[in-house]
Amino acid sequence: MPRKLLLPYKSVFSHFRAPRGSHDSLAMTAARSGYRVFSANSTAACTELAKRITERLGAELGKSVVYQETNGETRVEIKESVRGQDIFIIQTIPRDVNTAVMELLIMAYALKTSCARNIIGVIPYFPYSKQSKMRKRGSIVCKLLASMLAKAGLTHIITMDLHQKEIQGFFSFPVDNLRASPFLLQYIQEEIPDYRNAVIVAKSPDAAKRAQSYAERLRLGLAVIHGEAQCTEQDMDDGRHSPPMVKNATVHPGLELPLMMAKEKPPITVVGDVGGRIAIIVDDIIDDVESFVAAAEILKERGAYKIFVMATHGLLSADAPRLIEESSIDEVVVTNTVPHEVQKLQCPKIKTVDISLILSEAIRRIHNGESMAYLFRNITVDD
Repeated sequence: MPRKLLLPYKSVFSHFRAPRGSHDSLAMTAARSGYRVFSANSTAACTELAKRITERLGAELGKSVVYQETNGETRVEIKESVRGQDIFIIQTIPRDVNTAVMELLIMAYALKTSCARNIIGVIPYFPYSKQSKMRKRGSIVCKLLASMLAKAGLTHIITMDLHQKEIQGFFSFPVDNLRASPFLLQYIQEEIPDYRNAVIVAKSPDAAKRAQSYAERLRLGLAVIHGEAQCTEQDMDDGRHSPPMVKNATVHPGLELPLMMAKEKPPITVVGDVGGRIAIIVDDIIDDVESFVAAAEILKERGAYKIFVMATHGLLSADAPRLIEESSIDEVVVTNTVPHEVQKLQCPKIKTVDISLILSEAIRRIHNGESMAYLFRNITVDD
């Protein structure tokens, strides 16, 4: 019987964190073992998460150059051999979403033409995830992006807290949708004094399932805000009113449809008791913060003495830092799936939870062919 050959990568991951001073040798071992990690963006803010991940893996970022030419075109150059290797592309999405998408597509295609064995995209916040429904004469942009990524050469995606879990069905290759809730729950337990006197709040009925999942695991009460102004996403505007009503339209004489009553939201109410308690609003994305600020004002009126907002993706667009600073919100806690260092400088209420641990472990398990079930333990469908 011939002796079984042990693959070199077994030694690479034997210690999760590399000792100081050994990164060069570990990086060389990683390269020989058949996997490399690249960052699809060269700006300091966007490479911060990639550096944290590679540090935990005991490797170095792959050598590449990503830049914008004077005419605005994106150019990517791979500076080392990737033939026959598993390649992980880490791409965080800054404010310039379209440039980030092109960087990812071009790098994936460059790696594909360089004969990489597998190309895995690590995209903590998946862009265009809010455009995953048909609205009037619009389009499902998220489906288009999924097709583009497959065409560019990606064979697998690691992401976190997709806005709609059904988005996974848009892809023709595997998608691992990780969850940030264990890290946010840990923050609540360790960083919020007297969290046992808190209540988990859903700022709309749509977020009630997520809030219920948090409340059950923390053994806390649940409150739901109902009747707020319609959210900017306009979830109900999904094509049922298309084509629009036309005055003096000709109606077929034999066609008499029942008259539909116009939808009208009731006055704002809070279902649940928040008086004398800490209110913790949970959601997946905090972008335009007007709805969160309005929810905080209502909770303050109902007697909540401290208000926290917790979300996975802190996009914090436009005047979000200023609005948060001037609002009744005491603290906004988000993960580092999206770069937001500038917003933190503008508003000290914004706190960050690092999720590089779970992303690096996902990379390790995928490369080694191990089960991903451990990363989803005690995770509910509603997270």
